[in-house]
Amino acid sequence: MCGIFGYSGNKQAQKLVIQGLRHLEYRGYDSSGIAMQTPASTILTEKTHGKIKNLEDTLKIHPLSGTTAIGHTRWATHGIPTRENAHPHLNESDELAVVHNGIIENYFDLKKKLQAEGVRFRSETDTEVIVHLVAKYYKGNLENAVRRTLKDLKGTYAIAVIASREPGKIVAAKMDSPLVIGSTKEESYLASDISALLEHTNRVTFIENG
Repeated sequence: MCGIFGYSGNKQAQKLVIQGLRHLEYRGYDSSGIAMQTPASTILTEKTHGKIKNLEDTLKIHPLSGTTAIGHTRWATHGIPTRENAHPHLNESDELAVVHNGIIENYFDLKKKLQAEGVRFRSETDTEVIVHLVAKYYKGNLENAVRRTLKDLKGTYAIAVIASREPGKIVAAKMDSPLVIGSTKEESYLASDISALLEHTNRVTFIENG
């Protein structure tokens, strides 16, 4: 089991995402990480092996500033528990980031095709194929790139994706893995369990498959 939490609004996202991940600790995990859209239109990440406290300690030294971020707690399936295998995963230019719960059953074939096209992988995970596919199809519209990517995937997933060139936006999708949207007038939240949202809002939407 893994946890996803995302935030986009007018507050600093780092603290909110960490709090959200803490609400999901009961799901079990061996590593955690966060990806932040920065005011400079870049994506910065911090990832650690072990408990969320390790991530918090790292962020005390290297805090991330921004109002849109996605975070993840990982329980290893593909690839051993390491910082490199922790989510979020980035594309080669560090312009896109993804977090993912579930298992991509055809990831090996997808990875071989991407490697044949010259893509270099940084992890052993099935998840990394998702961000490289989004990058392959990305032409300035993140929703379209994610939609096209999903056509290539077989398996289960709940994903959240951000792009450096589209500030304030998180694109999410699911197939047989839980994902919930929470909202207020000025903020949007995303989580793999409603329990992580209830301190922020009681306006929630359960995403359907596809």
